Amino acid sequence: MIMTTDQDIETVPTTPVLTSVLTRGDQAETCADPSAVMTLLADSAQTDGAFTSYRSTFEPGTAGTPAHFHTRGWELFFVLGGSLQVMLGEEVTLLSPGDFLAVPPNTPHAFRPAPDSATGADVLCVFTPGMDRFDYLRLLGRVTRGEEPASRLAETSERFDNHYVDSPVWRALLEASA
Repeated sequence: MIMTTDQDIETVPTTPVLTSVLTRGDQAETCADPSAVMTLLADSAQTDGAFTSYRSTFEPGTAGTPAHFHTRGWELFFVLGGSLQVMLGEEVTLLSPGDFLAVPPNTPHAFRPAPDSATGADVLCVFTPGMDRFDYLRLLGRVTRGEEPASRLAETSERFDNHYVDSPVWRALLEASA
């Protein structure tokens, strides 16, 4: 007869069962603001909070995104096409196709298609951990279409972890190219 004790039994940890996320390009929801069309790929709820991802296609000559920062997550950029001008803190850099940038929390940043780009910029964006960015992008579209007041963006800054800041560097850059 073989006897076992609790010490002899190995406990196998259980992990939640995650499912794959597949978003077909021709079925993805899109949102638009004056600077870009965003193709919504995977939101936080679909990834158990691991990440949020969307594709931003910026038209040439648009103003892009104002200076802002996030407190809870990293924002990742992978340039698929065109060129993206990015401000990080006080530095401005140019990203080209194939370039990858990871912006840590609490880092003021802004971005737009490079001013001399004839093709604009095509960028894959990822937030990790995931945030409710799709609701933010939908709100942004409603604000820019005049369906909601701009004050809604400030009212929801904590929920969406999107905090706008004044950046003399970015402001001067925009004024110089106007």
